[in-house]
Amino acid sequence: MLEKFNKGLANLKANGEFQKILDKYLASDSTTTTSTADETTIWGLLKNNYKQLLSGLGITLSLALVSFAIAIVIGIIFGMFSVSPYKSLRLISEIFVDVIRGIPLMILAAFIFWGIPNFIESLTGQQSPINDFVAGTIALSLNSAAYIAEIVRGGIKAVPVGQMEASRSLGISYGKTMRKIVLPQATKLMLPNFVNQFVIALKDTTIVSAIGLVELFQTGKIIIARNYQSFKMYAILAVFYLVIITLLTRLAKRLEKRIQ
Repeated sequence: MLEKFNKGLANLKANGEFQKILDKYLASDSTTTTSTADETTIWGLLKNNYKQLLSGLGITLSLALVSFAIAIVIGIIFGMFSVSPYKSLRLISEIFVDVIRGIPLMILAAFIFWGIPNFIESLTGQQSPINDFVAGTIALSLNSAAYIAEIVRGGIKAVPVGQMEASRSLGISYGKTMRKIVLPQATKLMLPNFVNQFVIALKDTTIVSAIGLVELFQTGKIIIARNYQSFKMYAILAVFYLVIITLLTRLAKRLEKRIQ
């Protein structure tokens, strides 16, 4: 395999991909070239690595927001399918929810990031790599969408069935009844669960780091590999997540009160 490896390495260097990998994982600037003695304190770790941590935090928030926005759309669609009067749509929703919820998120992310490109390569003979951010977004979106579909189904089912029957008996169509009567009430019931699911999606971004996406958690691991200050760095990461999630929870509660 040595000849093939050297040829592949030469290709990576020729097209610039090798340098991109070095820049992504091993780059250092003036803020990270101080001695490791300065990184024995929490303040030293923050001072030397705050740019990397903020960059990782930005990727984490972007990943969570983008994937959750997509998951909301997909989840609502399949949630509506699950309460549809048509059996075929209910079956499609049930299969989607069971399959996605039955696959661990890490395996789903690995399948999308490594499995699908490998399958395409076996068919076409050409490499078709998927960007790590795109693969992570798809995995998180599908995973959250399955749970959101169940939240939507539960919220709609929680509205007394008599309201639907009364509306239909007055000649109002099924679609209009859902839009004007059922969904406004169900939304109030679903909102706390939506917030909870977003918090879970934000935490799940740490799992997606397994495919190499340099978000906040992966950034912390890279810093630890350089200075071995695992206790302090993981404590810093825990505080980052705690502050973000607490702020989001407080904001969601205020929104919930205004809606109610």
